[in-house]
Amino acid sequence: MSAAERNSPDKLSIVVFSGDFDRIHYALVMAAAAIASNTPVTLFFTMWAGRVLEKALPDGQPAWTRLKCSDGRAAKWVDDGFKAKGVGRFEELLEACVALGVTFMVCEMGLKALGMDPDSLRPDVPVAKGGVVTFLADASKTGGMLFI
Repeated sequence: MSAAERNSPDKLSIVVFSGDFDRIHYALVMAAAAIASNTPVTLFFTMWAGRVLEKALPDGQPAWTRLKCSDGRAAKWVDDGFKAKGVGRFEELLEACVALGVTFMVCEMGLKALGMDPDSLRPDVPVAKGGVVTFLADASKTGGMLFI
């Protein structure tokens, strides 16, 4: 066993709170990298970050396209730029996380606070509904926890 393996957390639990597209995108990058390295991951979406899990808009665009980045740029414009640079796009990362078995949770309190209907979530992402207690019970005592 290498030093990195001995010092790595046995699980990664990520609270995704920010509504900034670039921060949520990077939470998916972290989750995909961890799960690809055989580290189980739970993504806990709450408050504004929960908007990325909503069903598509009436025009068929993913709901996350309404978001802005932390510097004010439009999410769709930034995501298109990622494609041009060979960086994983949002939908690619989301699909990879689902396929690799990342656990997705959404905070019921966050849904209520934003007036979101729990039935308005994307059908292609298996999302467990729960609260902070559910998320903390899922976390590992020897795992890593991030707040984004």
